[in-house]
Amino acid sequence: MNPIIRLENIHYRNKDRMILSVPQLSIEQGEILGIMGPNGAGKSTLLKTLSCLQAPSAGRIFYHHNALPTKNIPLEQRRKWAVVLQQTLIFDTTVFHNVAAGLKIRHVPRKEIKEKVEFWLEKFGIAHLAKKNAHQLSGGEAQRVNLARALILDPEVLYLDEPFSALDFPTKVKLLKDFKSIIKDTDMTTIFVSHDLTEVKFMTDRLAILMNGEIVQIGSTLDVVTNPNAYSAPFMNEMQLPIEE
Repeated sequence: MNPIIRLENIHYRNKDRMILSVPQLSIEQGEILGIMGPNGAGKSTLLKTLSCLQAPSAGRIFYHHNALPTKNIPLEQRRKWAVVLQQTLIFDTTVFHNVAAGLKIRHVPRKEIKEKVEFWLEKFGIAHLAKKNAHQLSGGEAQRVNLARALILDPEVLYLDEPFSALDFPTKVKLLKDFKSIIKDTDMTTIFVSHDLTEVKFMTDRLAILMNGEIVQIGSTLDVVTNPNAYSAPFMNEMQLPIEE
């Protein structure tokens, strides 16, 4: 066991309402952890807490066995993580400069930026779009740019908050296949929030089911999907119902 992240007695309150209550959660180095649950279950709150975008009301977060401050996370620590949200964030410039943005902020030498951008554009199959204005991209192309911009920073941990939800099915399938191959090649620890069971079954090693701010089941993705416990079964059964026309 080599947890890269560990939560201990994490609580997040909004006024008098408990939004998140996680007594313990460990995430192993190199694993892809999926997080699912109904709307309002606290999925995004958990992701923001794990990535230190939001300070918990109580509890501790450990990174490589070291307790992190709940506020004012050092910049060198934040630079070890990358977050990709559901809504693509595209700057009004070329694809090349969008992907290079984080490296420029870090004052990486121009030659190294060029080499890395070209590498990641090729990895995501968008090298031919390098000079195109990013606002002219399709949804799938824009999300590839978003993901390339995150991975070019070589993060130890990648946080994904439903990044594929707005894509049509054929675009999503192609991007998921390419993306999983890249993640496995880099052995990058990934936390993946999704409402799509197909995405989760394809992408993740383990799956946590969140209900009313609490993790009610966690285990291998296959086990959680095929053997839901009494708490997660209503949600999992609903996720696997055929869609009626």
